[in-house]
Amino acid sequence: MLGHPKPLWMLFMTEFWERFAFYGIRWALVLYIVAQFHGGDAAGEAPANRIYGAYLALVYAAAIFGGYIADRVLGYQRSILLGAVIMATGLFLIAIPNDQIFKLGLATIVVGNGLFKPNISTMVGKLYSVSDGRRDSGFTIFYMGINAGAFISPILTGLLAEKVFGTAAMPVYKMVFIASGLGMIASLVWFWFGRRQLEGIGRPPNDSAGKQKVLYVFLGALAAIPVVYFLLAVGATTLQWVLLAMFIALCALLLVEGFREGKVQRDKVIAMLIIFTFNILFWMFFEQAGSSFTFLADKIVDRQLGDFLFPNAWFQSVNSLAIITLAPIIALIWVKMGSANPSIPRKFGLGLIFNGLAFALLMFALSSLVNDAGKIPFWTLFMVYVIQSVGELCLSPIGLSMVTKLAPVRLVGFGMGGWFLSTGIGNNLSGIFAGAVSGEGGMTTTSALSGYTFGFYALVGAGVLLFLIAPLVQKLMHGVK
Repeated sequence: MLGHPKPLWMLFMTEFWERFAFYGIRWALVLYIVAQFHGGDAAGEAPANRIYGAYLALVYAAAIFGGYIADRVLGYQRSILLGAVIMATGLFLIAIPNDQIFKLGLATIVVGNGLFKPNISTMVGKLYSVSDGRRDSGFTIFYMGINAGAFISPILTGLLAEKVFGTAAMPVYKMVFIASGLGMIASLVWFWFGRRQLEGIGRPPNDSAGKQKVLYVFLGALAAIPVVYFLLAVGATTLQWVLLAMFIALCALLLVEGFREGKVQRDKVIAMLIIFTFNILFWMFFEQAGSSFTFLADKIVDRQLGDFLFPNAWFQSVNSLAIITLAPIIALIWVKMGSANPSIPRKFGLGLIFNGLAFALLMFALSSLVNDAGKIPFWTLFMVYVIQSVGELCLSPIGLSMVTKLAPVRLVGFGMGGWFLSTGIGNNLSGIFAGAVSGEGGMTTTSALSGYTFGFYALVGAGVLLFLIAPLVQKLMHGVK
């Protein structure tokens, strides 16, 4: 279809529904935690933010193990199917209004997503040979599926919660989670019937003990859920030390392999680890979208547009809309720049600076545009999401590609693990930071201004620093572009 292998479109729709499920709950989680488990008390904002950040961090950490299981044990097809079943179960569990069951549901989603997310992307790559000229455009089409699902789900789940089953003042959050669970079932069914098109792609080479292996992995996943639950329950600060220890061990392993392979590979590993550090900072502030920005939209943004109240959930669709719109433009700009195309570290620096500019807009709004009701204009938060999306396009698409070029040949998988883990650490820090922005008594204009001012200086300072050291980092890459 359209010159691409037919299974691409099956994988496109499988991922569309999975992202529908994953992003469908994003806007509602922190609001639900405050409403359901803290009686609507604004003091619940800080713990809600920390739980959200920890949940996201564990999603990325789980991807490391999910990729390994698919590679070595189960194959990609069965990993995706098992992950979909587990993730759907978790989505339905979080609809039960009990604190322990809610956290157990989040832990179940984490384990299921770890088996699903890294492996569906790998399946797309296996449809093409390395030299196939359609490979990049195939991934671009697949990326559109990701963003299409992420765009539609907040709109639909927001309508279900605030228009169909509830009101803007009293949203029915459990319908968000149920709708997302149904979306995950749609993803499972789509892949189950469509996998015949793959003709063996993604199945393990030796399938003699296939069903037995599925049972073993399923039991292992069940055993992993209480572990993830414990990591969610101990709190974001303790989790940060666990993630940091994992990251240090992984970096040490990469460095030892780099030194073993010689000066050039050693330098490449050092360059990659420098980029990982800046990646942590980027996601720490970018992921305010699902935490502190949600409370900002709920309490401080004037969402009344004439007779229409813009739903809080719909802000989560702005990023996907901006990505779909701007990605071709940014790609064209890089092509047109030719030899003047920025290096990898400078693109990362641009990502940090654009992220910082989004916080600059919030600083301006919170200090100069607050109306008599204590609210800032709707357009400011809308544009914050757009500006952050530009930063994401400068940084995120080149991350995984960079790892494949800089990691030691024998440890590319661990290099990918380092990328996911650095993103996860940033996500956990995002929850801790969002908790500080809300403070003990809930978000106010003053607390938001103070927190976002810090975000601006941290991001722009880091971006400028990366720009300044870019020649050194580029030299360590030994010609990698």
